[in-house]
Amino acid sequence: MARNITDTLQPRKALPATLIGVGLGLGAGSLVAASVSALAGYFARRVVTPEERRTGNSVIREVRTDSEGKLGLHFTKDDETSEPGPCSFLTEFDSCALRLSAPEDVPGKPRLVARKIEKIYHGTLEGVRRGNFSGAIYEHPSDLGFEAEDVVVPLDGGDGPAWLVRGSANEDLWVIGVHGRGARRNESIRALPALSELGATTLLMSYRNDGLAPSAPDGRYGLGDTEWHDVEAGIQFALNHGAKQIILLGWSMGGAIGLQTADRSELAHHIDSLMLVGPVINWVDVLSHQARANKIPRSVGLFGQWLLSNKAGRWVTGQAAPVNLRRLNWVERAEELKLPTLIMHSRDDEFVPNGPSLKLAALRPDLVTLKTFAKAGHTREPNVDPQGFAKAMTGFLTKRIAARAS
Repeated sequence: MARNITDTLQPRKALPATLIGVGLGLGAGSLVAASVSALAGYFARRVVTPEERRTGNSVIREVRTDSEGKLGLHFTKDDETSEPGPCSFLTEFDSCALRLSAPEDVPGKPRLVARKIEKIYHGTLEGVRRGNFSGAIYEHPSDLGFEAEDVVVPLDGGDGPAWLVRGSANEDLWVIGVHGRGARRNESIRALPALSELGATTLLMSYRNDGLAPSAPDGRYGLGDTEWHDVEAGIQFALNHGAKQIILLGWSMGGAIGLQTADRSELAHHIDSLMLVGPVINWVDVLSHQARANKIPRSVGLFGQWLLSNKAGRWVTGQAAPVNLRRLNWVERAEELKLPTLIMHSRDDEFVPNGPSLKLAALRPDLVTLKTFAKAGHTREPNVDPQGFAKAMTGFLTKRIAARAS
């Protein structure tokens, strides 16, 4: 697993020699170069294109009823299916959504792992063969006993649906949940027990291209370079409804969005601090790691990064504007960090390695509080260690409340 930054983007004034070779080879009709270019384009497009229909990676081997009469699913045992803690399971094409228990061994079948079905949110398992696991185990705040109001945040492209869970003791302390890439507002529900303990108000918002809020004109993710405008709208909504202290809670790409909001928004002076879960601190590191994980040659990965970050790549990626990957690198920009920040990141995160989080914490110990976890996959920290997760959040929030009071 890559835990350190191994690749950096070349200056934009000139392409690296390897990339020039790819471009010239394609122009000269080189079949190999054309294949490399096509692979780089596919890689770049996948990064910024929302997935509308997911076929599912995990195969259901058996549907069984245990001795207690509880329905359960058996999967082939691998890192994903046997990861500790409860999870949700979204079947192919999102036809059914389930909440599953922590994994258990299947007696006499060492290659299988069992998970009990704790709740069927919608749909049926009839005819279903595969699906995807997710750490967002609740569909609605009411699944954890919280009353939530359906509200609308006015975004640039239209209305963004959101849930508002009102606080008590510290109702003017607002925590705005910013979900990650490919996720939705329910990702932040797992934080509600810790937030309600301190009486904070929580806004679980949606933003462009997430399937709830209006899509961006180009229908592409900005990896935080554009989505921060929607979070700025969420901050304005909070201010209009009585917020006096605002904290952004960002998950995965939501962490990148939160960092950009705090850096670039005209309302940034209203943000007290950041809480980030499995955050993307440096997209170059994540893209390089994903290229290696998918056995994509380094030159192809670099070309993909160039396509994402330069105007000439827009005809391949479909982006209205390139993504500024340098601006999204908070290891290089560590001295520009201005706000107290809690980072919660598992050392076993195989999707967004925690190397940049560790580096940022080391570079800015004056502002960054780091809580590391073990055995948790990407953004599964509250699933695997709910007590440790809640303690980290409440400890950080208690200090922020005290800082405001003083």
